[in-house]
Amino acid sequence: MMTEEAKKRYKEKHDRYYSAIDHVEPDRVPISMSSEIYAVMQAGYTIKECIYDKTMMKAKEAAEKFMLTYDPDTQSGMCGYAGEGEIMELVSPKYMAWSGRPGYNVPDNSIQQFIEKPTLHDEDLDLFFDDNGTWRLNKCQPYLCDLYEPMKNFKIPFSSRTPTALAEELSKPEIKEMIQKCWKLNDMIQEAKKTRAQRMKELSELGFLSTFGGKACVPYDEWGDEYRGSLDCLTDLYENREYVERFIEADQEQMLAKIKSWNPDGSKDGKTVMMTLHRGMDGFLSDKDYRDIYWKHLQQIIEAIMAQNMIPSVFCEGNYATRLDLLRDIPDGRMIYSFEYTPLELTKKALGDKVTIVSGIRTADLMYCTKEQVIDSVKKCIDIGAPGGGYIFRTTSGIDFAKKENVEALFDTLHTYGKK
Repeated sequence: MMTEEAKKRYKEKHDRYYSAIDHVEPDRVPISMSSEIYAVMQAGYTIKECIYDKTMMKAKEAAEKFMLTYDPDTQSGMCGYAGEGEIMELVSPKYMAWSGRPGYNVPDNSIQQFIEKPTLHDEDLDLFFDDNGTWRLNKCQPYLCDLYEPMKNFKIPFSSRTPTALAEELSKPEIKEMIQKCWKLNDMIQEAKKTRAQRMKELSELGFLSTFGGKACVPYDEWGDEYRGSLDCLTDLYENREYVERFIEADQEQMLAKIKSWNPDGSKDGKTVMMTLHRGMDGFLSDKDYRDIYWKHLQQIIEAIMAQNMIPSVFCEGNYATRLDLLRDIPDGRMIYSFEYTPLELTKKALGDKVTIVSGIRTADLMYCTKEQVIDSVKKCIDIGAPGGGYIFRTTSGIDFAKKENVEALFDTLHTYGKK
């Protein structure tokens, strides 16, 4: 349970955060910061240790120490994949490496490294659309993970008059071994879920705000992230456009239906729905393609989330300077756009009266700039973003290997200069 001190902290942070979202200048600029590697290292651990600590205590202690030391407004959470090392080794994904994974040279203090490998190949496009179940069993799962390699040759019996055929398939030695591993895997996953829920409960009792209410995805990003990879999903616009359009229309229908099922009892009112725009940045798509296969779907998703009385929180990766006018074309209401590299002065001018902007200094500044330069940069962000509300401070991508004196200077400036 929260102490009285934690309850007071939570109310202050809640009021500050939502005042900014409602374009009322809060008592100071809200701070939303991802701690990840920095928090773990400052707690005396490594990312590798946290990933292989099934109790998740090390990751929890790191997050707790960071929040209580620097006093951001939102929960920083535990580092990614905390406690899941043995689980991931059993799955043996082909698309990811992490600190401590045998056979991979990932440093002990590194976030997970994704290895982009398409799961949907050119020769399988027709099968994907015409017999998706077979594709997922025989193609997708073996492409994704070593655990499911035996599914390459798994045959689904066609005759309903030979019920023993399925038993024979399931009894092949390699399939039996895979199934037994799956049982073990599920037991491990369920135990990890319980542990994670307990650790997150402990963190929530500290009184820091958690606004997360779900995740959504633009269909074209899903096409690239889950199936085709960055190169193929781009060339598909010229060589396989009919497949792209067929996928995104079907996927959009499913996404909108999913969103409409959220929040039936109003318990998620005011919670944020996260979206990361991986392939919408300037230069990746032409203006026409962005409008036709990206923006119109993002726009519909934003409208659907807002209709559920939830808050779309969209992270615009890369530079988004040429897309700002389109980003305005949404209903009035609570809306958050986070920007990675688009200058704050541009986003504030183009969108500041319409949405809440999340932006700040670059992570690299905390690693390579002087303390004085960091202070000046933070003050500049506050001067530009804070007037009129609608601004939340966050660095571009966490703080990673930042100099401690720079992190201290950053938070001290936000807590003092950031006051109303």
